[in-house]
Amino acid sequence: MRRLLVAFCLLASTLWPAPAFTQARNQLGALCTTDTTPADQMIEACNKIIALKAFQGGQLATIYFWRAVGWNKKGDYPKVIADTTEAIRLQPSQAVYNLRGSAYYDKGEYDIAIADFDDALKLGPPSGIILHNRGNAWRGKGDYAKAIADYDAAIRLEPKSAFSLQNRGIAKEATGDLDGALADINQAIRLDPTLPQPLINRTAIWRARGDLDRAIADGSEAIRLAREKTPANIMTPPNNVLISGYVHRALAYEAKGDYAHAGDDYRATLAIAASDAGSKANQATARVRLSLVTDIAVPIPRDAPSPTTQPAAPATQQTGAAPATSPAPTALGKRMALIIGNGAYAHVKPLPNPPNDARAVAKSLRDIGFIVSEGVDLDRAAMQKVTRDFLRQAARAQVAVVYYAGHGVQVDGRNYLIPVDVELKPGASMTEAMIDMDTIMSGLDDQIRTNILIFDACRNNPMAHQAAASGTNRGIDGASGLAAPTSLGVGATLGAGTLIAFATAPGQVALDGEGANSPFSAALSRHLGTPGLEVQQMLTRVRAEVVSATKNKQVPWSNSSLLGEVYLAEK
Repeated sequence: MRRLLVAFCLLASTLWPAPAFTQARNQLGALCTTDTTPADQMIEACNKIIALKAFQGGQLATIYFWRAVGWNKKGDYPKVIADTTEAIRLQPSQAVYNLRGSAYYDKGEYDIAIADFDDALKLGPPSGIILHNRGNAWRGKGDYAKAIADYDAAIRLEPKSAFSLQNRGIAKEATGDLDGALADINQAIRLDPTLPQPLINRTAIWRARGDLDRAIADGSEAIRLAREKTPANIMTPPNNVLISGYVHRALAYEAKGDYAHAGDDYRATLAIAASDAGSKANQATARVRLSLVTDIAVPIPRDAPSPTTQPAAPATQQTGAAPATSPAPTALGKRMALIIGNGAYAHVKPLPNPPNDARAVAKSLRDIGFIVSEGVDLDRAAMQKVTRDFLRQAARAQVAVVYYAGHGVQVDGRNYLIPVDVELKPGASMTEAMIDMDTIMSGLDDQIRTNILIFDACRNNPMAHQAAASGTNRGIDGASGLAAPTSLGVGATLGAGTLIAFATAPGQVALDGEGANSPFSAALSRHLGTPGLEVQQMLTRVRAEVVSATKNKQVPWSNSSLLGEVYLAEK
């Protein structure tokens, strides 16, 4: 569950004084102001009362509040926000600010949610419910210290709050404190063994420890509980718990190599209607993972360059056929990298350096112990294959690095990587021949893995004149450069964290370079293998070197939800 169970009779008491509660509810209509009323009936009853134009001030604010409750049951968060905003205008209260903050949280707008929870706490006595909800928003932002502080305060106020214990455990897991996380989640399960959410979160801990049978057992029990009794709390986004249960059990099945059951669970995830940001992100992950465990690999054309994989032993792949053809899962804890450099473009301006860039970065990563899948000058079929093979093998990796050099484009705010055989023509189908960066991010979205994605792909603009007259830049319009990602993973990647780096700032173009390598990749390959250099410090050195080499024309950019220090080369 994303937020704490809320007793709405208690929340309503912040709108009416307790002695007047029963009288007011009767006056305004039991259907509108009873939390057990089905959503559509609640909304309809509240609509009729508002249409009477008989109430104003605090009473009218109450009706808007309860109609917002109805919208929240349906997962219609924009309407929740509209009605709670009107209620706040009429008469601000803790309950209304808390409900609006929760709606912003479910939309993934964490800063606004935190502001609303702050305002709620200013209006009344300390509330474990609101502190818990603010802790969730801090956790959504990746600020785990503040999240744990709010959960601590909530637990002091309500020591038997299973949800605050559970969510504090999730935050501890995110910081790497698996023992502390397990203790909190176990206590939550002891307090209320009928709740599926703590079991789902314990599933992730078992996976992180490599205990896949326990992970599957907990996931199965969580799904049984969620299906047996749908959470009655209207503050829980519709279907959020069941979606989360299926996707976590699927990830455990996949890590174990049981692709048939994993596929079944991914299909179940996608068959459920999702309303909140977390559920939609989980479904994005399920969509990519399902294709990986069931898809028969597309054969590479004879004349296409073949990707090479190091070490030399060929990697097997899941074909969707009999179990005997299934790959042996990668050993848990492996550090893996996918490296692609595309320069020999057939229909747009060729780039001389990306193959060199890819080879240099691949060598640097192999030298520090990464298992590297490397592809140079790949057409669409080969690029899809090497990418999908990597995502399939990364299911049990502890650290996954993706590096791409070549042409890239943003279309409608989404980023795409360009195979060498793509002929770019304006039109709705243009992106179908490209590799969607969001697909790679969704495929890697898993809280027990650290993901580092590096793109030297902003070398602009071969689309003009079908690229005949463009310079050696690495972006393609669409819009200039690459777009900043809207999320670093809001579904399963709430733990180990993700870092994404561009060779230049979003919306800007990166130079291909006059030497054998681009300025960015030359600096990156030099610093990747520095022993004891934390990854974000490493990127700071790369940034300084690129700014100096390009005379301030190019400033590399990065965004991170990493939870602690990550070292690619050991101290």
